[in-house]
Amino acid sequence: MMKSRKWLSVLLSAAMAGALMTGCGSSSASTSSAGSSAASSSTSGTASSSASATESASAEASSEAASSSASSDTETVAAVSSTSSGSAKGALKGVKLSFATTALFAPFTYYDTDGTTVIGFDIDFEKALQDYLGFEIDGDTQVMDYSAIATSLAQGQVDFGMAALCATDERKEVMNFSNTYCDSGQVVMINKETSPSEITDIDTLVSGDYTIAVEKGTCSHMYCTNNGVPADRLQVHDTITTAYESLEQGKVDAVIQDGPNANYYVENTPDTKLEVVGDEFNQGQAPYAIAISKEACERVPGLQEDFNKAIQALIDDGTFDELKAKWLD
Repeated sequence: MMKSRKWLSVLLSAAMAGALMTGCGSSSASTSSAGSSAASSSTSGTASSSASATESASAEASSEAASSSASSDTETVAAVSSTSSGSAKGALKGVKLSFATTALFAPFTYYDTDGTTVIGFDIDFEKALQDYLGFEIDGDTQVMDYSAIATSLAQGQVDFGMAALCATDERKEVMNFSNTYCDSGQVVMINKETSPSEITDIDTLVSGDYTIAVEKGTCSHMYCTNNGVPADRLQVHDTITTAYESLEQGKVDAVIQDGPNANYYVENTPDTKLEVVGDEFNQGQAPYAIAISKEACERVPGLQEDFNKAIQALIDDGTFDELKAKWLD
């Protein structure tokens, strides 16, 4: 099992503009022992103006500063807009926003032992953002699976979502994203009793004739597809929960999954046969950010920028590190 986890705090001088015409279908979804999901349907998006895209393109310059933490597999990234300044504290007072998450990706969002309360890093981080910006949640928090969150955001049925959501290129075509606050790579998981001993890392897995389980539409799924793993070697699951079950039962040779969730599963699942092998790979390809519907950004001018400022403020005042220590270290 991979125990070392490195964190990287990065100050970027450019914020992601709301009109980036990019996209991927990855969700970086995952599991908790009591996870459940709901459904929603198809996609649509409202393109932002070309002026906004030009402004975003002209603002790209970044610098990095490292800070370490010994026990995490992700990299934390703080981003600051170079075109905006000043506090956003209380900027959304009186605004109501609908919110969605999954409860499928521990330790970021998952069900507590009561089976009904959703807890995790993203849940506490959302509450901190809410306290800082002053907005209210419109109705109840909507718990649904990753595909439902993506389509609901694209259609403007949900204002924003947090669930270790990847700010991928394809998604940016139909929704906006805040600055990245965490960046994960993928890892290989095997069954200690049934997986071939030759599988020791991603290279031996991909180059061999082994069956791999992945969650549909995730960065792991995309990695396999983009690196020539044939369809007859892929077992594609609707949720990572069933992918783990398949490996536990020896029905596949390996699972590829985001590092934080894979390690959480191994460390917190009693009597599991699974372990992580090799180093984390595909780093920088699973950038977690707040997903914001384009409709909400039109309805609430400055919404995306306010989220970016709030993320930075919570990093600067130590709130982010407190939550990281509670949930991720």
